[in-house]
Amino acid sequence: MRKRIGQDVQARQGGRVMILTALLILVAIFGAPLFTVIAASAMLGYQREGIDLMAIAIEVLGIAGMPMLSAIPLFTFAGYLLSKSHAPQRLVRVTSAVLGWMPGGLALVALAACAFFTAFTGASGVTIIALGAILYPALKQDGYPDNFNLGLVTTSGSLGLLFAPSLPLILYGVVAEISIDDLFRAGILPGLLMLALLGGYSLWVNRHNRQPLTAFSWKEVGASLWEAKWEIPLPVVVLGGIYSGFFAVSEAAAVTALYVLIVEVFILREIRFTELPDVMRESMLLVGGILIILGVSLASTNYMIDAEVPQKLLGYITDFVSSQASFLFLLFVFLLILGAILDIFAAIVLVVPLILPIAAQYGVNEFHLGIVFLAAMQLGYLTPPVGLNLFIASYRFDRPIMNVYSATFPFLLILMACVLIIMYWADLSLWLISG
Repeated sequence: MRKRIGQDVQARQGGRVMILTALLILVAIFGAPLFTVIAASAMLGYQREGIDLMAIAIEVLGIAGMPMLSAIPLFTFAGYLLSKSHAPQRLVRVTSAVLGWMPGGLALVALAACAFFTAFTGASGVTIIALGAILYPALKQDGYPDNFNLGLVTTSGSLGLLFAPSLPLILYGVVAEISIDDLFRAGILPGLLMLALLGGYSLWVNRHNRQPLTAFSWKEVGASLWEAKWEIPLPVVVLGGIYSGFFAVSEAAAVTALYVLIVEVFILREIRFTELPDVMRESMLLVGGILIILGVSLASTNYMIDAEVPQKLLGYITDFVSSQASFLFLLFVFLLILGAILDIFAAIVLVVPLILPIAAQYGVNEFHLGIVFLAAMQLGYLTPPVGLNLFIASYRFDRPIMNVYSATFPFLLILMACVLIIMYWADLSLWLISG
């Protein structure tokens, strides 16, 4: 009798959990803030296990002690300062002077400038808005096909996510608890591969009808370098300092923020002192969202670990997947779907703790996994139905969303091929680390 009563109680509890889970999924679909859905799911799990809900607050406050966390707001602030100044115009002039002499050189200028800018801002949408206003009309005026221009600018906005000091790289290192310095190194060659293949495609598409943007001129190169003399040392100082071991990532972030602040506000005076509060507010809105999601996700992750969710997932997957190659392909498909419905920052804090132990069982290196994860999630910016870059480009250039879909499709196929190469050629990510 007691056994039957216990089974009935357990069944009722299981039914309530299923109903509440379905409700959480429903409110998420209808646009509820992601952190509220994650927090509610954590509270549901903690209550089911009889754990005091104060543990969630402890987990949220615990992010303050996480190493490298200070790098996120500092790099974000520096990136937003650069986007509000005339740095994008100077960057385009430098790349035009260096690459503009090549047939189809303006397309290469767009790729290089957007990748550099996204690496420092950490947000592809900011790059489309800041550089798109310069590059899209220039491409159109120079006679490039309109669909090509739209696809190139929209795609280029996400290219810098694998280059230091990209925020997704830093956040992945924090969540996975691995060396961010080594993660920066791991992203260099895969990022260059993406740039090279997209650059090659751009030159091939325009091979018959493109004249050089400008004749090569040492005078113009010198003038553009002199105009950008304050921005050019930035990647050298930051990356050189990190890779040489002279300072840590968090120290590099502080140096970057201070340097950009002094240059743009006090030396070049392109940002008025009275504008700083607005820049701080805009940049910290992004940071605040990331930190809130990270805090509640830690609570949710700890519950899933206690409930042995990774072990159960591993047991389920091993019934169908027997090799590393098949696991990687399954991961690729999963990340494509995930990237289409979830923001990259939320995906990192939600999914990475679950797939790390599973990938380790299949012998996938944690640094290689990080680059594969970010490269695949980068495709989410261009994947219908909710790719962020697609909507930003549609709004920014006043084009129908279906037109943006078709314009970016060839670039999306090339990036998919790049991700598969990165996925199955592990040494591409690990060579600079092992070296």
